Amino acid sequence: MQVDPRGQRFAAAITTAVLAIVLVTGSVWLLAAQALVFAAAVAAGVRRSPYGLLYAWLIRPRLGPPPETEDSAPPRFAQAVGLVFALVGLVGYLAVGAWLGIAATALALLAAFLNAAFGLCLGCEMFLLMRRLTPAGRTP
Repeated sequence: MQVDPRGQRFAAAITTAVLAIVLVTGSVWLLAAQALVFAAAVAAGVRRSPYGLLYAWLIRPRLGPPPETEDSAPPRFAQAVGLVFALVGLVGYLAVGAWLGIAATALALLAAFLNAAFGLCLGCEMFLLMRRLTPAGRTP
């Protein structure tokens, strides 16, 4: 399945804002909500995630069709990486210590910001690197 890369940057911008608010406020509930968004993107695909649907309903009709599309597997993997960081952040805030919650949230924020601002998807790059390093016939 192909996705509009502009939608991925839109989702990354919202994620950047949400994670910045989490860092400023220490809101475990908001981090849990973002974790659910990541989980929805992993389970249903990035086009059917909450931010993907918001983009499709509100933004894309005003932009027209994308000049190019990309495979959905790397962004979906990136959402799984975001989910792991959000879950580690939740464990940190709730059980281990705020330092772990802050660190995990800050790393996820950095990755989301790089995608939103510069179109650099770190999770996507990890996916492609893993694919190159995996012997032929096996999938990561």
